[in-house]
Amino acid sequence: MNQYILSIIAFIGGVFLAAQGGLNAHLGVLLKNPILASVVAFFCSTIFAVTFILLTVKDIPTWTDIKEIPVYLWFSGGLFSVLGVSLYYYTIPKLGISTMISLGLFGQLTFSILAGHFGWLSLPTEPITIKKIIGAISMIAGIILINLK
Repeated sequence: MNQYILSIIAFIGGVFLAAQGGLNAHLGVLLKNPILASVVAFFCSTIFAVTFILLTVKDIPTWTDIKEIPVYLWFSGGLFSVLGVSLYYYTIPKLGISTMISLGLFGQLTFSILAGHFGWLSLPTEPITIKKIIGAISMIAGIILINLK
Protein backbone atom coordinates (compact mmCIF):
# COMPACT_ATOMS: atom_id res chain seq x y z
CA MET A 1 0.00 0.00 0.00
CA ASN A 2 1.40 3.42 -0.82
CA GLN A 3 2.12 6.17 1.71
CA TYR A 4 -0.88 8.27 0.61
CA ILE A 5 -3.40 5.48 1.23
CA LEU A 6 -1.75 4.57 4.55
CA SER A 7 -1.92 8.24 5.63
CA ILE A 8 -5.64 8.38 4.84
CA ILE A 9 -6.22 5.15 6.77
CA ALA A 10 -4.27 6.57 9.75
CA PHE A 11 -6.33 9.78 9.61
CA ILE A 12 -9.59 7.80 9.56
CA GLY A 13 -8.33 5.74 12.52
CA GLY A 14 -7.74 8.98 14.42
CA VAL A 15 -11.28 10.15 13.62
CA PHE A 16 -12.67 6.85 14.90
CA LEU A 17 -10.62 7.09 18.11
CA ALA A 18 -11.77 10.66 18.78
CA ALA A 19 -15.39 9.71 18.07
CA GLN A 20 -15.28 6.65 20.33
CA GLY A 21 -13.67 8.76 23.04
CA GLY A 22 -16.50 11.26 22.89
CA LEU A 23 -19.23 8.62 22.72
CA ASN A 24 -17.81 6.50 25.52
CA ALA A 25 -17.04 9.53 27.70
CA HIS A 26 -20.75 10.37 27.41
CA LEU A 27 -21.58 6.75 28.29
CA GLY A 28 -19.29 7.10 31.34
CA VAL A 29 -21.16 10.23 32.44
CA LEU A 30 -24.52 8.49 32.06
CA LEU A 31 -23.24 5.39 33.89
CA LYS A 32 -21.57 7.66 36.48
CA ASN A 33 -18.35 5.68 36.11
CA PRO A 34 -15.69 5.97 33.37
CA ILE A 35 -14.23 2.55 34.25
CA LEU A 36 -17.64 0.93 33.71
CA ALA A 37 -17.82 2.67 30.33
CA SER A 38 -14.41 1.15 29.56
CA VAL A 39 -15.70 -2.32 30.47
CA VAL A 40 -18.69 -1.88 28.15
CA ALA A 41 -16.46 -0.54 25.35
CA PHE A 42 -13.90 -3.34 25.69
CA PHE A 43 -16.61 -6.01 25.90
CA CYS A 44 -18.18 -4.72 22.69
CA SER A 45 -14.73 -4.36 21.12
CA THR A 46 -14.04 -8.00 21.96
CA ILE A 47 -17.24 -9.09 20.23
CA PHE A 48 -16.36 -7.06 17.11
CA ALA A 49 -12.73 -8.25 17.10
CA VAL A 50 -13.72 -11.91 17.45
CA THR A 51 -16.23 -11.49 14.62
CA PHE A 52 -13.57 -9.92 12.37
CA ILE A 53 -11.12 -12.71 13.26
CA LEU A 54 -13.67 -15.41 12.43
CA LEU A 55 -14.42 -13.73 9.10
CA THR A 56 -10.87 -12.93 8.00
CA VAL A 57 -8.11 -14.99 9.66
CA LYS A 58 -6.93 -17.99 7.72
CA ASP A 59 -3.65 -18.77 9.53
CA ILE A 60 -4.08 -19.39 13.26
CA PRO A 61 -0.95 -19.43 15.48
CA THR A 62 0.22 -22.81 16.71
CA TRP A 63 0.67 -23.71 20.40
CA THR A 64 4.41 -23.49 19.84
CA ASP A 65 4.01 -19.91 18.55
CA ILE A 66 1.76 -18.99 21.47
CA LYS A 67 4.13 -20.47 24.10
CA GLU A 68 7.02 -18.36 22.75
CA ILE A 69 5.21 -15.08 23.48
CA PRO A 70 6.47 -13.44 26.71
CA VAL A 71 3.84 -13.43 29.48
CA TYR A 72 3.93 -9.64 29.91
CA LEU A 73 2.78 -9.14 26.29
CA TRP A 74 -0.52 -10.88 27.04
CA PHE A 75 -1.44 -8.34 29.74
CA SER A 76 0.55 -5.10 29.55
CA GLY A 77 -1.10 -3.77 26.38
CA GLY A 78 -4.54 -4.42 27.84
CA LEU A 79 -3.60 -2.72 31.11
CA PHE A 80 -2.26 0.37 29.34
CA SER A 81 -5.30 0.39 27.08
CA VAL A 82 -7.75 0.32 30.00
CA LEU A 83 -5.82 3.02 31.85
CA GLY A 84 -5.45 5.27 28.81
CA VAL A 85 -9.02 4.87 27.59
CA SER A 86 -10.49 5.28 31.08
CA LEU A 87 -8.47 8.47 31.56
CA TYR A 88 -9.87 9.75 28.26
CA TYR A 89 -13.42 8.94 29.35
CA TYR A 90 -12.83 10.63 32.70
CA THR A 91 -11.23 13.81 31.35
CA ILE A 92 -13.25 14.48 28.16
CA PRO A 93 -16.39 15.61 30.05
CA LYS A 94 -14.24 17.82 32.31
CA LEU A 95 -11.85 19.33 29.73
CA GLY A 96 -13.81 19.05 26.49
CA ILE A 97 -13.01 16.74 23.60
CA SER A 98 -10.67 19.07 21.67
CA THR A 99 -8.58 19.81 24.77
CA MET A 100 -8.41 16.18 25.84
CA ILE A 101 -7.63 14.83 22.38
CA SER A 102 -4.97 17.49 21.75
CA LEU A 103 -3.28 16.78 25.09
CA GLY A 104 -3.65 13.03 24.58
CA LEU A 105 -2.10 13.26 21.12
CA PHE A 106 0.76 15.29 22.54
CA GLY A 107 1.35 12.54 25.11
CA GLN A 108 1.32 9.95 22.34
CA LEU A 109 3.67 11.99 20.19
CA THR A 110 6.11 12.63 23.04
CA PHE A 111 6.20 8.97 24.02
CA SER A 112 6.51 7.82 20.41
CA ILE A 113 9.46 10.15 19.75
CA LEU A 114 11.26 8.84 22.85
CA ALA A 115 10.30 5.19 22.26
CA GLY A 116 11.42 5.42 18.65
CA HIS A 117 14.69 7.11 19.54
CA PHE A 118 15.62 4.56 22.20
CA GLY A 119 14.03 1.53 20.48
CA TRP A 120 11.70 0.83 23.41
CA LEU A 121 9.03 -1.88 23.10
CA SER A 122 11.18 -3.86 20.64
CA LEU A 123 10.43 -1.32 17.89
CA PRO A 124 12.83 -0.09 15.21
CA THR A 125 14.92 2.90 16.23
CA GLU A 126 14.14 6.27 14.71
CA PRO A 127 16.60 8.91 15.91
CA ILE A 128 15.31 12.23 17.19
CA THR A 129 15.88 14.80 14.47
CA ILE A 130 15.55 18.56 14.33
CA LYS A 131 12.41 18.07 12.19
CA LYS A 132 10.82 15.96 14.96
CA ILE A 133 11.73 18.57 17.58
CA ILE A 134 10.25 21.36 15.45
CA GLY A 135 7.14 19.23 14.89
CA ALA A 136 6.72 18.61 18.63
CA ILE A 137 7.20 22.31 19.40
CA SER A 138 4.65 23.16 16.69
CA MET A 139 2.21 20.75 18.29
CA ILE A 140 2.72 22.40 21.69
CA ALA A 141 1.98 25.76 20.06
CA GLY A 142 -1.14 24.28 18.47
CA ILE A 143 -2.32 22.87 21.80
CA ILE A 144 -1.84 26.27 23.43
CA LEU A 145 -3.84 27.93 20.65
CA ILE A 146 -6.60 25.29 20.86
CA ASN A 147 -6.87 25.78 24.61
CA LEU A 148 -6.71 29.58 24.77
CA LYS A 149 -9.98 30.92 26.10
